[in-house]
Amino acid sequence: MEADLRLFIFDVGGVVAENTSVVPRICDYLDIPQDRFIELAGHESIQALQMGKMTEEAFAIHLSEKTGKEVPANIWSIFFNPVPIEGTVKTIEKLKTRYRVIAGTNTIDPHYRIHKSRNDYGLFDEVYASHLMGLAKPDPEFYRHILCAENCPPEEAFFVDDTLKNVLAARNLGIVSFHFTEPSALEERLKEFL
Repeated sequence: MEADLRLFIFDVGGVVAENTSVVPRICDYLDIPQDRFIELAGHESIQALQMGKMTEEAFAIHLSEKTGKEVPANIWSIFFNPVPIEGTVKTIEKLKTRYRVIAGTNTIDPHYRIHKSRNDYGLFDEVYASHLMGLAKPDPEFYRHILCAENCPPEEAFFVDDTLKNVLAARNLGIVSFHFTEPSALEERLKEFL
């Protein structure tokens, strides 16, 4: 059955690039505890950022009001410096010689723009970004949107993510899914396709 796979969907942060979580650095900069960030920022605000319904600037104003501290308008950009995970990049390059390889990523506009400016997304045949889709993982509609756009049934798609709930959501739709922990484990999992 797996021999029929023809579409490979990769999460970006934590799978293709590391050093992508800026929350610890934002917390250090604002001198607020990491465990209070979600509470102060608001889960809804972070979700709105990921779904393209709030700008980075609006988020900064919101966080300023919640913390009583001056938050730079480009707070999400100034600390964002992703580093490619070479093992994953090599696996993608091998896959691309025979298959369609795309990104399916929960991201925010400033991070998307930085990745684009560095040509990080040049690795993929297509990029499906949450803030442009208005949908975010683990919402089943995120995966359905991609499968529909790619004209691919779930059983012919392979999805890899470092967040288990996203992997399980894809698996529940019938997508062959893999929980990423390290590049060598991914390469081993995909060896028949490389």
